[in-house]
Amino acid sequence: MIQRSVADKAAVQGVIFDVDGTLLDSMSVWDHVGEWYLQKQGRTAEEGLAKKLFVMSLPESAIYLKETYGLPQTPEEIIQGIDEVIRWFYEEEVLPKNGAVEILTWLRERAVPVMIATSGDRELVEAAFERLGMRSLMDKIFTCTEMGKGKGEPDIFLAAAACMGLPPEEVWVVEDTLYALRTAARAGFRTVGVYDAASRMQTAEIQRTADLYAEGLAELRTAWEQMDMGMDQTEEGMLKSEEKRK
Repeated sequence: MIQRSVADKAAVQGVIFDVDGTLLDSMSVWDHVGEWYLQKQGRTAEEGLAKKLFVMSLPESAIYLKETYGLPQTPEEIIQGIDEVIRWFYEEEVLPKNGAVEILTWLRERAVPVMIATSGDRELVEAAFERLGMRSLMDKIFTCTEMGKGKGEPDIFLAAAACMGLPPEEVWVVEDTLYALRTAARAGFRTVGVYDAASRMQTAEIQRTADLYAEGLAELRTAWEQMDMGMDQTEEGMLKSEEKRK
């Protein structure tokens, strides 16, 4: 756990979680979706396919798969097939990150409002959360698509904070990507960076940017518990001082 300026942190009053790479262990789908799609077509993917597709747009990827593997489908049909593979992954396969259910349960037990801010598709993330028994542990889901802006702008975080009735400085934003953490920090939110393999090349910069950095959500929960204990002890001390003055 890495902390910056921990002494002035307030107790946890509201939290906004990212989904992919933060609550769900879902980033691997983008490494394997091409391979999985080809398997369904009876083809064997070449080594390094994911790296080749990573730098392509979805239409470019569809054309590459069609031409390289001699697929009979049109590029449009290939895109539809890839979408179906992604849907299958969220509906049937994706798992929560370690500690995700536990930290959401801990927050729910303390009546801390929990909002979701995702760049993903609402239908897919809700399907995953329902299957995993996580949907009841969060209050509302906000998507970049519905907001009309990505996480390079703070709109989605500000909307989630407004829904909680809290100012940004009293809300924690938990993310695994550097650009989203920077956006939240600029908007005045308290930030938590969490490790995900997909963002490992940015770990050092994420650690420098976030107020807290955790290797996992269990570690984050421990840090928040300690902060809450510190606040409780401070309040207890204030009450004792008040009693002495009386």
